[in-house]
Amino acid sequence: SLKALHVDTHGLDEMDNKILSAIIDKFDGGPVGISTIATAVGEQIDTIEEVYEPYLIQEGYIMRTPRGRQATEKAYKHLGKTDPTKQTDLFD
Repeated sequence: SLKALHVDTHGLDEMDNKILSAIIDKFDGGPVGISTIATAVGEQIDTIEEVYEPYLIQEGYIMRTPRGRQATEKAYKHLGKTDPTKQTDLFD
C-alpha cells in the first residue's frame, strides 16, 4: 500500500523528495527561505511548515537555520548526490 502512495523505504513521499531536490538542486543545498521552497515545489507555505517540514527535520534531512532551510548530508545521500561541503582533499 505504501508503493501506491509513492512512499519510499525511508518514509518519504513524492512531495518530501521534491522539497529535498529543490533545496539541493535549485538552491545549492540552502540555506533557502520557506516561501522560495514553496514556490519551487508548487505547495502552500503553511502545508510545507505543518505537514512536510516537521518530519524532514525530525528524521534529519533538513535543518532550520536563521538564514533558512538547509539540506543535511543525509538528504544528499538519500537522493544519491554528493554534498559539496563534504568534499575530501585528494591528499588527506
